[in-house]
Amino acid sequence: EVQLVESGGGLVQAGGSLRLSCAASGFTFDDYAIGWFRQAPGKEREGVSCISSSDDSTYYAHSVKGRFTISSDNAKNTVYLQMNNLKPDDTAVYYCYSSDWCGDYDYWGQGTQVTVSS
Repeated sequence: EVQLVESGGGLVQAGGSLRLSCAASGFTFDDYAIGWFRQAPGKEREGVSCISSSDDSTYYAHSVKGRFTISSDNAKNTVYLQMNNLKPDDTAVYYCYSSDWCGDYDYWGQGTQVTVSS
């Protein structure tokens, strides 16, 4: 059974930082892409970042490029999202997902709330 468990969300002031973690289990970590999408009230789901565990290639949404960094620790089956210089527009529930490739969402976790105050 695929399981993705997010942690690390919280309340932070604009300009602050948070690091999200996603602990993955139930599948061969190296064979899949793992990433993050977010969902804010009244807004469409937005793909934020993704990493291919096989070759470490990465993707970032234009809105977060230069501020967010995705990384993976294959030994721990964990993916991280370091979020710096956070803005109120980053406020959303962040979900970790896995798929055959970054552009699809096959499995995702329960989400973690990120709230950025101005």
